[in-house]
Amino acid sequence: MNLRNKRALVTGAGGFIGSHLVERLANMGVEVTAFVRYNSRNDFGLLELLPEKVKEEIDVVMGDLRDPETIQTVSKDAYVVFHLGALIDIPYSYVRPREVVETNIMGALNILSAAREFGVKKVVHTSTSEVYGTAQYTPIDENHPLQGQSPYSASKIGADKLAESFHRSYNLPVTTIRPFNTYGPRQSTRAVIPTIVTQALTRDRIYLGSLHPIRDFTYVGDTVDAFVKIAESNRSVGEVINIGSGSGISIGDLANKIISLAGKKKLKVVFDPKRVRPPKSEVERLVADSSKARKMLGWKTATSLDDGLRKTIEWMRENIGLYKVSYYFDLGG
Repeated sequence: MNLRNKRALVTGAGGFIGSHLVERLANMGVEVTAFVRYNSRNDFGLLELLPEKVKEEIDVVMGDLRDPETIQTVSKDAYVVFHLGALIDIPYSYVRPREVVETNIMGALNILSAAREFGVKKVVHTSTSEVYGTAQYTPIDENHPLQGQSPYSASKIGADKLAESFHRSYNLPVTTIRPFNTYGPRQSTRAVIPTIVTQALTRDRIYLGSLHPIRDFTYVGDTVDAFVKIAESNRSVGEVINIGSGSGISIGDLANKIISLAGKKKLKVVFDPKRVRPPKSEVERLVADSSKARKMLGWKTATSLDDGLRKTIEWMRENIGLYKVSYYFDLGG
């Protein structure tokens, strides 16, 4: 399936991965409708940071995933839909579970229903490694049990199952992509790597919560490659596909690596209990088994963790003014 000159709808286009995907698609010659959440400031999120040439090539539409009429309007001409739109902040899901569930589950339902109605040729539905919870075994393959250890992860499990049901019930051509921890330029400090980097560049200490959890980090360019390969693959229809490097690193070791790469070797890491998840909600270990992606898509990571971190640190150093460092710091994470 060649996407060039086809119409693609990208929800969550103003977010971290979404903005990178929009940029990639536009550069491929894809006609992109970028769907972002409505706000009265006419703010398109991270799409604002794209090169002017790219912004001129995309159509930005504002709305709410929970509104079925709006979703129908933006879906009717789409050849492929990349559904990334969601409320993704885990701490926020502890205090606003209803909003998270409504957005993530009802949003997915609206997208799937519209895709079915208008005969969309492919839906790439975005999941998260958080649906696995603390690993019962590693590396984690797609057959690992799903565990709702936060309202956010529970909402994504529900959305994933809706996608599965639409394929089984209506033969909708949908694939669920399940990225592990993606990082890179433009990511917000809700994620751990920008949290560490911004503090390393502006503080004399780095405040973090639990240092022992292990995560599998993938550079955003590699994750976007996987989105494109899934959209172009007929073999992927009806499948769930993990996307990750297959290597894990503890948060504490990650912090030390960033400190070294940023040239800030005298910095100390300080434990901040305000940044710790509730005990039964903490996911201790996430490491991907991406063998299915390799076999089915020919996908593998091309960017090492060190190289990806160097690119991320350099971009954040040049764009540190975009981050509300003191605001995040005062909130305690």
